[in-house]
Amino acid sequence: MKASGTKPQAYALQGRRLSVFGLGLQAIDVFVLAWLLLFSILTALFHSSIKGPWMLVLKNTVCGLLYLGAVYLHQRASQRWLKFLIRTASVQLIFAHLFVSVLPLQLIIWRNWQDQIVLNLEQAVFGVQPTVWLQKFISPALTEWMMFSYVIYLPIYPVLCGILYFKRSERHMEEYLFTLGVTNFVCDAGFILFPVAGPLFKIADQYTVPLKGYFFTFWGEFIRNHVHDVGGCIPSPHCAVATLMWVTAYRHHRPTFYLLSPIILSLYGSAFYGRYHYLTDVVIGILTAWFVILMVPYLMKRWNAWLDRRSLKNA
Repeated sequence: MKASGTKPQAYALQGRRLSVFGLGLQAIDVFVLAWLLLFSILTALFHSSIKGPWMLVLKNTVCGLLYLGAVYLHQRASQRWLKFLIRTASVQLIFAHLFVSVLPLQLIIWRNWQDQIVLNLEQAVFGVQPTVWLQKFISPALTEWMMFSYVIYLPIYPVLCGILYFKRSERHMEEYLFTLGVTNFVCDAGFILFPVAGPLFKIADQYTVPLKGYFFTFWGEFIRNHVHDVGGCIPSPHCAVATLMWVTAYRHHRPTFYLLSPIILSLYGSAFYGRYHYLTDVVIGILTAWFVILMVPYLMKRWNAWLDRRSLKNA
């Protein structure tokens, strides 16, 4: 079945499952478990450079087992709303755990943060530091809107899943979750391959205008102080995932696409207006999303081809 406004080659590939000990694992399930294993192996190999490495490995193991438990519950739940809740909550929580797990690994290759390269590049291109230059436009009202667009990204995750699941099909949601997973993984890999600490950790002394706002500004700062840590910058996962959300909405639910458009465009600006990222992080995050969108159909073909070969071998 082809969804209107959809390129069929990108959205007709999901659905086959790998049976392991009675569990039918989707592509995203195998991908997430391999991702956890990779991070655990890297943590063990570079344990001398990581704070609390064995606790991190233990957390990855526990999260992997809990995730498998969620897969088991999802496949045995009979009510549709419960299946949706278990699936979306477990996948998105494991993404959050993996983001936290990659942060201690950022300096296993490089021993220093690479912010100066980004700062030099932006200075050469723009003649200013964009995040510092933006200070002349800061106001409480603008800050509140920017923080709204930055924070509202979090509930968009499950809301868009719900639109796909209940208005399209479970298959469409699974395709979306797999693409989200690959996007987040590419971002996590970028944090290790090119670690950047971020503006507030590198050029904090250049910010002379405080970011004052209201309700959403409070929550934006709460996320900064209690969720974010040093790094996690290039590519910007916020901008990469937001781009994927926007494209997915365009393909499958145009009213949501139009509703999201001003929010997503503002989110791009909020990432460096709010001093979470450099402008470079934002651009690379957007490009990362498009790279993944183009790559996922190939990955799904490889997944299905492997399952076909496995089925023939076991026949």
